[in-house]
Formats: sequence, C-alpha cells, structure tokens
Amino acid sequence: MLEAFVFATILFGFFGILFKKNLVMKIIAMDVMSTGVVTYYVVIAGRDGVFTPILAESSPAGAYADPVPQAVILTAIVIGLSIQALMLVGAMKLSRDNPTLECHEIEKNNT
Repeated sequence: MLEAFVFATILFGFFGILFKKNLVMKIIAMDVMSTGVVTYYVVIAGRDGVFTPILAESSPAGAYADPVPQAVILTAIVIGLSIQALMLVGAMKLSRDNPTLECHEIEKNNT
C-alpha cells in the first residue's frame, strides 16, 4: 500500500513536469518527483530484522543494515536541493527579462 502512494507521488511529479506551463510549477513538480524517488528507496531499504549500523557496547548481535544506500540517498537529497536552487535562480533571471514565467510565452519572446 505504501509503495502505491510512493508511485503515485512519482507520477504526480512526472505529469506536473509534463503538463504545467509555469516554470516555478515545473520546478515544484520536479521536487515532488524527486521526493517520491527518495521515499521509494527508503521504503525498499527499510526491512524488518536488521539493526542500524551504530556499534555500541550494548548493541545486539545480528544483521546490520547496509549503510551505503543511506549515504547514496543523502547524496541524492543534497544534489536534488542544489539542482532545485540552480533552477530557481534560472527562473529568477528569466523573470527579469520576461513579464511572465509561462513556458510558451518565454519561447515566443525568445524566437
């Protein structure tokens, strides 16, 4: 059930990128899709019976979760935030030259 919500989030973001005409809405849709992908990895990585890989004196013996996917997801979050900030700066620069952020109007003015 949780996977269905995550998949729906990814689809909402994908269709937002395709069908929204405003650049800021496209950036937000891309962030929604990115959040869905990160959540999908978290749902897959979360398994029962494994422990967090933090060693302590009283830590139980058993299977530990692999820390590599966590590091990859943290890197993906940071890269996604950086890309979103860069796209917002680009949208700000476009808004200085164009009175609107509608994609078809910007394309019409720059051709």
